[in-house]
Amino acid sequence: MVEQDPAPGATGPGPVLVGVDDAHDQQIVVRHAAAEAARRGLPLHILHAVEWPLPAGASEIYREVSAPQAQAAAVLAPFTAQAHAEHPGLNVVAEPFAGRPAAALVDRSARVSLVVVGHRGTGGFPRLPLGSVSWQVATHAECPVIVVRPGRTAAHPPHRVVVGVDPADLPAEPLRFAFAEAALRGAELTLLGAGPRPQPSAAEPAAPAGEGWEGRGVLARTPGGLEDLATAWGHEYPNVTVTTRHVTGPPATALTEASHGAELVVVGSHGRTGVRRALLGSVSAEVLHTAVCPVAVVPVRPAGG
Repeated sequence: MVEQDPAPGATGPGPVLVGVDDAHDQQIVVRHAAAEAARRGLPLHILHAVEWPLPAGASEIYREVSAPQAQAAAVLAPFTAQAHAEHPGLNVVAEPFAGRPAAALVDRSARVSLVVVGHRGTGGFPRLPLGSVSWQVATHAECPVIVVRPGRTAAHPPHRVVVGVDPADLPAEPLRFAFAEAALRGAELTLLGAGPRPQPSAAEPAAPAGEGWEGRGVLARTPGGLEDLATAWGHEYPNVTVTTRHVTGPPATALTEASHGAELVVVGSHGRTGVRRALLGSVSAEVLHTAVCPVAVVPVRPAGG
């Protein structure tokens, strides 16, 4: 029932895949996904999954095999029309799916470039606990996942991408994704570190108390570390304007506060497999729950993997 795409890199990058449910605010999630596909020059696939086999207690109306397919197709029709109307040249494919929504999206993540889901992510069957599908997809997907908060994402957010940087644990994947996203969007990129305030050099005094990013938290320009990182990556992305900031306090809090002044926050997963992969990471998990702008979760390969 679902068209299978080649793996990214075989004949080109895979499409952007968005998972939708039948909630009233999913137009915002589809709009975001369509914009992601358009700026990448990739097709948009819109997937709506109706859980099959049906859980105990489900209505008899869906007991026929054709019923979940028909229900999914009916949900997908207006989203497909919306994407075509807002991006007339965009290749849009509707994917009705009978099965578990999280499993469908995670399985497809091996063959697409990006997955977009809503923060609530019920994925086509309202019995699922709030947010369970988006959480599972962000944790287990093999490609980057952008989680959109329909009720809180600004229509015209500040033109900035923010990526959390821990000098003690510096995987390349989130940084590369953040630089690429800033380049695609023509946005400023901020490398944000958090923790104890670094000691200012003699040539650069500490920032006065009370000054900070968007009035939230005290910031200091980071000597060494982040600036060296910005310089090194800047050679690969010379057209991206990069700023570095360091915030005192917990990293998750710093990234959540930064989300008020950004159109995208980028975090990494732990890149683990099996049961341990469920441990997305305390910082990434908190940001995913609390940020006000879309959050990109980027898989990180295990060391030596």
